[in-house]
Amino acid sequence: MEAMRATNRDAMSELAEELTEPWPVPDVNSEVADDKPGRFLNRELSWLEFNRRVYEEAMNPAHPLLERLRFLSISASNLDEFYMVRVAGLKGQVASRVRGVNPDRLTPAQQLRAIAAKVNELAADQHRCLERLLEDMRDAGIHLVGPDGLSETDRKWLGTLFRQNIFPILCPIAVDPAHPFPFIPNLGFGLVLELAGDADSENMVALVILPSQLDRFIRLPGKTIRFIALENVVLMFLDLLFPSFSLVSSGTFRVIRDSEMEIDEEAEDLVRTFESALKRRRRGSVVRLTVDDNISDDLLYFIQAQLDISTHDVFCFHGMIGLSDIAELVIDDRPDLLFHPYRARFPGRIRDYGGDCLAAIQAKDILVHHPYESFDVVVQFLRQASQDKNVVAIRQTLYRTSEDSPIVQALVEAAEAGKSVTAMVELKARFDEEANIGIARKLERSGAQVVFGFIEYKTHAKLSLVVRREGGRLRSYAHLGTGNYHPVTAKIYTDLSFFTCDPVICDDVLQVFNYMTGYAKPMNLKKVVISPLSLRAFILEQINNEIEHAKADRPGGIWIKVNSLVDAEVIDALYAASRVGVKIKIVARGICNLRPGVPGLSENIEVKSIVGRFLEHSRIACFGNGFELPSSKAKVFISSADWMPRNIDRRIEAMVPIENPTVHRQVLDQIMVANLRDNEQSWTLQPDGSYRRCSPEPEAFNAHQFFMTNPSLSGRGSALGTNGQMKKKRKNKPKKVN
Repeated sequence: MEAMRATNRDAMSELAEELTEPWPVPDVNSEVADDKPGRFLNRELSWLEFNRRVYEEAMNPAHPLLERLRFLSISASNLDEFYMVRVAGLKGQVASRVRGVNPDRLTPAQQLRAIAAKVNELAADQHRCLERLLEDMRDAGIHLVGPDGLSETDRKWLGTLFRQNIFPILCPIAVDPAHPFPFIPNLGFGLVLELAGDADSENMVALVILPSQLDRFIRLPGKTIRFIALENVVLMFLDLLFPSFSLVSSGTFRVIRDSEMEIDEEAEDLVRTFESALKRRRRGSVVRLTVDDNISDDLLYFIQAQLDISTHDVFCFHGMIGLSDIAELVIDDRPDLLFHPYRARFPGRIRDYGGDCLAAIQAKDILVHHPYESFDVVVQFLRQASQDKNVVAIRQTLYRTSEDSPIVQALVEAAEAGKSVTAMVELKARFDEEANIGIARKLERSGAQVVFGFIEYKTHAKLSLVVRREGGRLRSYAHLGTGNYHPVTAKIYTDLSFFTCDPVICDDVLQVFNYMTGYAKPMNLKKVVISPLSLRAFILEQINNEIEHAKADRPGGIWIKVNSLVDAEVIDALYAASRVGVKIKIVARGICNLRPGVPGLSENIEVKSIVGRFLEHSRIACFGNGFELPSSKAKVFISSADWMPRNIDRRIEAMVPIENPTVHRQVLDQIMVANLRDNEQSWTLQPDGSYRRCSPEPEAFNAHQFFMTNPSLSGRGSALGTNGQMKKKRKNKPKKVN
């Protein structure tokens, strides 16, 4: 990943002179302004910078040892997905002779060259990091051993294990005219072997593909914690797979394939179309081949030729390959080497109402801050609705969720109880398509109405609507979130869940559902803003309002928290705001194409990224509205959408205003201030596209630690919110950000 950074340095230096020239102020409402070189950072290289920051956490001695190993595994897994999707897409553009360029002025071929250099550098660093971590683990009593480190007792135990639990699953494959080279699946990992038979026969080339059903690392018995890699065990007992042959040489290899899918937009049966596309994806072209440096030239050339992959896409490393698998070494029986367990709080507001979510929401809007506050409240909201005899209808979006999702189970129970249940299941959620097909069929069997939204748009909005009969009329309760309805990821992703029975918001949400189920385009949404219909214009309008405030000598301020900031038109609008003095602070965890701190362009823009124990995932937008941030007069919104063209133009997304004073303060004065103040796990984006780790001076502040130890404003204490309680809440507020 870092290897990409080296290749891009020359391109950045060529842009340096352009950055010193004065910049014209773009028209906020116009098409993207003239793409002068250097105005935008490259999307792919920015993502690689993010994964470099993830890798850096594996080198961070402030983290427990096994958590550092986990960060290394995550950075390796991220890189795999980057190749499956982004690199595969660029290769497709090159193959199709696409000559267009991005706003950053790099062609697909130029981007691939820059990516290859950065990835080489990062991957080499990852392998060096693993060697250091394994040394530290040995010192801590956890050993990854090779065959030479085994006792005779270990070998006997492994022999029994191999014969009983491994050998029956493996398939030895000789490659010759009668035995064609087999298909290697995406992320396929295996051994390539040169074997010698009797003296009169030529050497044979053979393969052993290691099935994904087998653990990559086998834990050995005994008091000492020891592991051995599966590939080493297979080599130890190779005579069982290839009797009468002897090993001449061997190597390990790993394949990554193109995992994008093309869907026929006229497909009548979307489920069958996706099932067919999933099968095609498993056979996508190879975009990356990784081998260990022990492999002989002959075996490498053999594998490369059989997979029809160029030398540029072959990566050779010393030691272990497939580093994403090292997460298997993160064991629970060494809690001293893991983060201290954290138990999420259940919102006290709902406890005040005896666990009755609907009654608590009816009393006042609630914002739940995950993972510091339990996702169980979302589950309880839907479970209560499914069991309440007065609830008549539930509508729900499902983008990603767990295999045994309690959300889905609640919807099934509601449908089986005779309630009107409508589920908008998104089949195009990348890498969750197959699971979502199963969820859709399970819901249909229960009697729920299942729709798949739009062929041309992904439905990424996080919406629930519960309709209840109360006192002779119907009242609706809505949940709008920034994250998925996924109880597992909700324990590690920072997200926001907003509950309200505001009739205006609930009516807007109903219209959005009708749009998804019946193409009934909302004509008069009053508070909820959705893409692709109105989000772009709304964001630009809010930015333009801050420009007008600044021109009128009123304070102009914008605070943004997103996963990614990519959209060129929005970035140009932020540049325009900066040019007139609007103070802009951005927390962008991952990709950021905006180049901050450039005189005459973006000197009033600061960008930071937070990478730590939890994955920053919530999307928040705050506009000063003529007042200095933070202010009770500011406009505050939460959203499911990142500021990327795909989210703004090609997805169904929702943005909702936060108007309740307590919730407003929770989002602006507490969450945003803490994120901006964080200096223990933050990185600041430099004008050249690099990131610099923040210094914890003069006073260290960790946003994740703050939220773990300070309850939220809207979800705690008495639902009455007495003055004494509010004073106590203000006492816990992070210091003001200048």
